[in-house]
Amino acid sequence: MSGSSAVFVDRDGTLIRDVGYLRRADQIEVLPRVPDAIQLLRQHSLKVVVLTNQSAVARGFLTPEELERIHEELKRRLAREGAFLDAIYCCPHHPTEGAGPYRVSCECRKPQDGLARRAQAELNLDLRRSYVVGDQPSDMELASRIGVKGILIRNEEGERPSPIPSPIGGGLGRGATGSRGREGTDFLVVKDLWEAAQWIVQDFKRGEDKS
Repeated sequence: MSGSSAVFVDRDGTLIRDVGYLRRADQIEVLPRVPDAIQLLRQHSLKVVVLTNQSAVARGFLTPEELERIHEELKRRLAREGAFLDAIYCCPHHPTEGAGPYRVSCECRKPQDGLARRAQAELNLDLRRSYVVGDQPSDMELASRIGVKGILIRNEEGERPSPIPSPIGGGLGRGATGSRGREGTDFLVVKDLWEAAQWIVQDFKRGEDKS
């Protein structure tokens, strides 16, 4: 029996506003339409799993326990809007910054696939029908490494990838474009998680119709 399909989402810049190194729960600002997007995905039997690099722990900005409290508050805020996450997996490491056990080259820091593989095993996920959504090139590289479709949220402060004539899938929707990643893989570029969720649901339905 095959596992569940999932949408792996980044945290900062995807679910919540990126404030640099988020250190306190009162800094959490859920981005517009994020609860709607999560509800839409779950209504179509897609698990929503957060994968996030949190080197603030390695750098000594907060403890693992403080990070856990931040994530519990994030889940509470989303739940008040009827949006529920299936899991949050985080990497507290950094290969060169900080000290102690968290300063290490690990297999869980994106774009490494350790977090995704852990989620696959623990949540019984079928990666063949899963997706990655994030606002960083490392998210798209992760998508390539685990063989799933990537959806990049526009980062207005950073560089945007160049459009290509043959984006992934079809039915991109208003404002969405296709782009090519560093390794030549195709991914979608959208403005926010809501737009990503709409495209994912359409693509997921097409896959179900073909099966």
